[in-house]
Amino acid sequence: MQSGVAAQVPVLYVADADAARRFYEIFGYTEIRAGGDGGSRWSYLRCGELTLLLAAVTPRLVTVELPLLVYLYVDDLTATAERLTAAGHPVEKAGYPEHAPGGECRVTDPDGNVVAFGQRQAVPPQERDPQAGGEVRFSLIREAAEAAGRRGGAPARCQIGGPRGESCAEPAEVKLADSWGDTAWGCMAHADETLLTARGAFLATEDGMGLGPFLRARQGQPDRHPTEETPVP
Repeated sequence: MQSGVAAQVPVLYVADADAARRFYEIFGYTEIRAGGDGGSRWSYLRCGELTLLLAAVTPRLVTVELPLLVYLYVDDLTATAERLTAAGHPVEKAGYPEHAPGGECRVTDPDGNVVAFGQRQAVPPQERDPQAGGEVRFSLIREAAEAAGRRGGAPARCQIGGPRGESCAEPAEVKLADSWGDTAWGCMAHADETLLTARGAFLATEDGMGLGPFLRARQGQPDRHPTEETPVP
């Protein structure tokens, strides 16, 4: 029988391990082990069967164009939001999507990473917060769409479509990819759904630090004769 994955430990690289630990403890995580060596520190957290490793290294790693998105399901959305607010972390309400009928919120951790959290247990319509609209959901995806719009090159229509194969007439705004090399352009709604349900899917950025620009910089450079001088502009 083929062996599989026995455990999974997400790793977050942070600037301050203690500040990050205090933030994630609000969600119910508890520090199990901690350590450090020189300019590096780490904190291993657990919440039930879930684990999270916080790592602070010096010098800091190069940050990417967009921050990380963490999605958590909580038992009590209101209580979690109240604890975060009391600790000084502003929470944005983000409506009642299908994957979180009990409501969904958004907060930012001390390192600028977006933490979206939802409640699976549904809330009756009469008990829903009328101010919890969907316009603030996943501003991270909107940031990616704005960056893609500035670069151009997106197809005219969403390539993801509906769950039964129906086409989508909405404009393609966000490029998604996975570690197997598959890519697709999607509208905001279908990109949102794909990121939450497709294993390994992530927002694909095309900034100047990617593999494409790196390879292009190594190609097409004419060989120079050792005695040839480079003209001065």
